[in-house]
Amino acid sequence: MSQALEKVFREEYGRIIATLIRISGSFDLAEEALQEAFTSAASKWQHEGTPDSPGAWLTTVAHRKVVDAIRRDKIRTDKQTEIAFESSRLQPYAETELLEYPDDRLRLIFTCCHPSLVREAQVALTLRTLGGLTTTEIAHAFLVPEATLAQRLVRAKQKIRLAAIPYEVPSLEVIGERLAAVRAVIYLIFNEGYAASAGQSLIRNDLCAEAIRLGRVLCELLPNEPENMGLLALMLLQDSRRDARVNEQGELVTLEEQDRSRWDAAEIAEGVRLVQAALSLRRVGSYQLQAAIAAVHAEARHADDTDWRQIVALYGELMRVTSSPVVALNYAAAVAMSEGPERGLDLLEEAGAGGALENYYLFHASRADLLRRLGRVTEAAHSYITALSLTTNQVEMNYIQRRLNELDRRRKDDNFEQP
Repeated sequence: MSQALEKVFREEYGRIIATLIRISGSFDLAEEALQEAFTSAASKWQHEGTPDSPGAWLTTVAHRKVVDAIRRDKIRTDKQTEIAFESSRLQPYAETELLEYPDDRLRLIFTCCHPSLVREAQVALTLRTLGGLTTTEIAHAFLVPEATLAQRLVRAKQKIRLAAIPYEVPSLEVIGERLAAVRAVIYLIFNEGYAASAGQSLIRNDLCAEAIRLGRVLCELLPNEPENMGLLALMLLQDSRRDARVNEQGELVTLEEQDRSRWDAAEIAEGVRLVQAALSLRRVGSYQLQAAIAAVHAEARHADDTDWRQIVALYGELMRVTSSPVVALNYAAAVAMSEGPERGLDLLEEAGAGGALENYYLFHASRADLLRRLGRVTEAAHSYITALSLTTNQVEMNYIQRRLNELDRRRKDDNFEQP
């Protein structure tokens, strides 16, 4: 694929496929038509040059292929009633409307994230349609067999068709709930890229980039929704640390040890602006508060300059808005930095008392770190061992093992010094 075509593919795929699905009423037909249009473009553009409006060119060609496919189906099957139904779904089309229907993407987002689809299917379908990622790319990103991912997509499309899931923006009565699911899917995609759940690499830049792009689309389509702005801000602020999170040896570097000169200043500036704009709308939500916390970290030039009191206050507000064991864990970690590890450990034990964090490796890793700071070496080692058993990412496993090795050397030194 040429560089020009690759650029159009990444920038326009979601917009064009959404328009084609609206026109045809079929995910598969839309994808096949657009793929044929890209194949035609690869041949024609090489000899004739890139058109002035490449997205419009691709949409026009793909639309004609959709019409041709329906006509061929009519001739081949002679199922008049069925064809009449398909033709009725082929809505009137004019080239002037090629790129004038941003709501097509909004409808597609809500369709991909419909509550009747399981979360794995929502993620896969969102990346396939709005992101334009291939089945192979998505399967590789989430470390599942390609055949499994392909079946997941097939089942999701069948569910949409058989259940007659409407291709529309939901009513005002339910849009808030459905929009929350959309944001959750996008943030899940980002998190899998930012801290991969398994594999040899900690970060998958392609997934982070896709999630941020989808976040921008959501803000473009619903510009006055502060939680959309908060989500985008949060992803930008977290992504700004990407180059500093792993050193040249491929080892994990904790937030307090990172070289902050390597943080992306442009992403930080944009993220901070978005946080401020979102909070000014005075409809505070969890993504805005998480982004505000990330902004406090981002604005500290050195780890020692971090305003931990403000972070503790923001986490307190976040716990009020959306109480969860993970938020309580993060609150405990912030208090440990503000008031000391002993107070933080007490709160951490409270967060884990119900057992909800028992299989969450960061709970045990955080507990181990606080015990280590308190000099309780044996207990810290036990918690690190538990965390290691729950970790599937190799970079994180190596980091925990290094901590265990440090504790082992510390124990040996202490024993050597004893009379």
